Amino acid sequence: MRKSTLLAACSVAVLSLALSLMIDKGEAASDDAPPPLAALPPVPVPADQPLTEDRVELGRLLFFDSRLSGDASISCADCHDPKKGWGDGGDLSRGYPGTVHWRNSQTIVNSAYLDAWFWTSSAATLEKQAHSAITGALAGNLKPVLAEERLKQVPVYVDLFRRVYGEAPSYDRALSAIAAYERTIVADDAPFDKYMRGDKSALNDAQLRGKALFEGKANCIVCHNGALATDQEHYNLGVPTNPAFEEDPQRQIAMRERMRSKGFEEQDYIHLDRDPGRYRATKDKADIGKFRTPPLRYTLYSAPYMHNGVFFTLEEVVDFYDEGGGEDPFGTKTDKMKPLGLTDDEKADLVAFLESFSGEELIVERAKSPPYGLLKFPMGNQW
Repeated sequence: MRKSTLLAACSVAVLSLALSLMIDKGEAASDDAPPPLAALPPVPVPADQPLTEDRVELGRLLFFDSRLSGDASISCADCHDPKKGWGDGGDLSRGYPGTVHWRNSQTIVNSAYLDAWFWTSSAATLEKQAHSAITGALAGNLKPVLAEERLKQVPVYVDLFRRVYGEAPSYDRALSAIAAYERTIVADDAPFDKYMRGDKSALNDAQLRGKALFEGKANCIVCHNGALATDQEHYNLGVPTNPAFEEDPQRQIAMRERMRSKGFEEQDYIHLDRDPGRYRATKDKADIGKFRTPPLRYTLYSAPYMHNGVFFTLEEVVDFYDEGGGEDPFGTKTDKMKPLGLTDDEKADLVAFLESFSGEELIVERAKSPPYGLLKFPMGNQW
């Protein structure tokens, strides 16, 4: 078992990331070929948010603190549990008490490398992702003002905020600290990484055959490319609905509430029998049914798969792609999805290669939340 480690921020790391992920889309477009697969470079860290020991420790405590939810019953770690692949282990996320969610809770492992967050890229930074999760009606359901007052009542937090930021606890600084901790949740020791860094014995024969299929006949690389094995674009694959959405009124309520929260009128969503995807974020009907290509890293531990957790094994995922995806009720399904004609042996090799994107499981113990303290009021209060 491995502990998450602190990674230093430097401009060289950011440059390395750009080169390794080949984000120069003009270059990629010029030869009409997807960026090649690559080993993970150093994690990118904003220059003004260095990963100091105190900053990361503060973020760690906050990540596991249930006081960052409205009723103080759930923390970030309840939907991103280290022992459940840093997701919540379910097909559809648990949601805030009294509600449920209608999407799968994604792993946060290696999330620091992404360009945007959530299944539809609706958060532009890790800090904004944390804000949406903490304040969302179906997630943390906490008001920022209440969050600040709770933090100011905890002596350990008062001390850490002053050491890290030179000021009293604040909501925005709390988001910054949580993001810093998440930038240390990195898995870069996968057999695939070792192979790409020169250890040609890191992949076995089946995985090497699977890699050839991934880059060739199966054509996975057209969307799953670069160091993260994702192009971070959005597609409708025809993923089938999760039965829970059809059977559980709470799931339907959750989706309708989220649509209303984005300003949609009832006529825009009342007829929907499934998640409209990126359409909710952009209100562009060309985006209906589309979701971001998920990274393939750490997938050995982060099942179930897809935006609605409808597949529980990598074998199911490969079968789905082999069949050319699913039905297309929205008319936006990507033409990249085509039947592959894979044999059973080829499917097994492909799964073996997909497993090579995962190294040792990242297990950390939950942090114990520091206790509240009583404020010392001055004598003779003046009103």
